[in-house]
Amino acid sequence: MPFLDRKKFIEEGDLVLVYVSRTIIKPIYVKSGEHFNTRFGSFPHDSMIGLEFGSQITTPKDRGFVYLLQPTPELWTMSLPHRTQIVYSTDSSYILQRLDVKIGSKVIEAGTGSGSFTHAFARTVNNEGNLFTFEFHETRYEKAKEEFLKHGLNNTIITHRDVCLNGFQIEGINSLDADTIFLDLPSPWEAIPHLKNQIAINRKVGICCFSPCFEQVVKTVECLQNDGWIDIELTETQGRLFESHKTMKRDVDDAIKRLKYVKEKQREGLELIKAGKHPRKDNNNDSGLKEKDYGFNPFGRGKRIIEGEEGFDWFNVTRLESEVKTHTSYLVFASKMPEPKRII
Repeated sequence: MPFLDRKKFIEEGDLVLVYVSRTIIKPIYVKSGEHFNTRFGSFPHDSMIGLEFGSQITTPKDRGFVYLLQPTPELWTMSLPHRTQIVYSTDSSYILQRLDVKIGSKVIEAGTGSGSFTHAFARTVNNEGNLFTFEFHETRYEKAKEEFLKHGLNNTIITHRDVCLNGFQIEGINSLDADTIFLDLPSPWEAIPHLKNQIAINRKVGICCFSPCFEQVVKTVECLQNDGWIDIELTETQGRLFESHKTMKRDVDDAIKRLKYVKEKQREGLELIKAGKHPRKDNNNDSGLKEKDYGFNPFGRGKRIIEGEEGFDWFNVTRLESEVKTHTSYLVFASKMPEPKRII
């Protein structure tokens, strides 16, 4: 089970996530005789077999390289083929923690969609737990079922069902005995009443409804209140990616030096124009002028300095990336406590 069990070496038929760049990760199934093509060149699958996961490989002509990564739910989320909007790790990691999902948990998920969150649930509950996922769209259901089989999600049962109309009952199972519910549906308030006979009665049950519109939130909260759920809370998560790097300290002397440099270049340029010569010719032209070396200037042109190079004053700064790959919605959490036992 590649998403649950770790392995060291790549074998034929394994799912490998090929890291081309930070924004390009491609899933492939390693097959002898096939190739993975990129703008850097072609990578033969035969060269991957037998390597350790995490290895770097180059093209036969050393024009480029990629990394061969072992599948994880987080990497799969970044590389999977989208059939619907998906739950990114920004939300899924928080939901798993908030609902206290752990090894042995029993989870109900509806709908399955592209299967992004399904993989995170399956890894977390592990072989000791169970995941029951429902998808109403037949084509998406068939595709997800095929992927789960290839990925070895043996603890996952996927069902083709519109839970808003037909509930969560699975043939041959009296009760799913679930302690975790995740609903990513257009109208979760229609599905919530069907949960009554499918959740655990002897332990705490947590639910999360993933809704992009506030009108959906209002209806969901009303339904949860009417159905006896407590501790209802609305949360929204937002992802931010910070990059850290070093920058050189700048002072007034640097600025003055830069201004003097610009003024000198302007004066030289005007003299060349008056003499009928082009000011942007090579430094070794018939003007006889040569480029002056003013040393490193953090405000403009100068010598190329490697970040953090000794001999200069540096300090650490962070920069916020303008775009983060995520799709967040309103998260409505609630819970049900086990029925109290009467002591006679």
